[in-house]
Amino acid sequence: MNVNSIKLLVEHATIEELKKAEADLMEGDALAIAVEGKDEGEQLTHILAAIYCKETMASENIPLMQAIRLYSQRVRGSIN
Repeated sequence: MNVNSIKLLVEHATIEELKKAEADLMEGDALAIAVEGKDEGEQLTHILAAIYCKETMASENIPLMQAIRLYSQRVRGSIN
């Protein structure tokens, strides 16, 4: 997971574009937006994180970096 990659997606892609990219990646289709990542797993992680951040920012009216921190806490919580 790369915070800068997530930040770029949140800043430059809409929710619709992100959800389409998720679906395209799952189907093995070419992505219409640029998504950084070493492989499809990392790209999917960045897409899902960006979706989570955009939805959290909208629902809780918080800034991007706070949404990324919440996402990171959520990931760490699921690992423990």
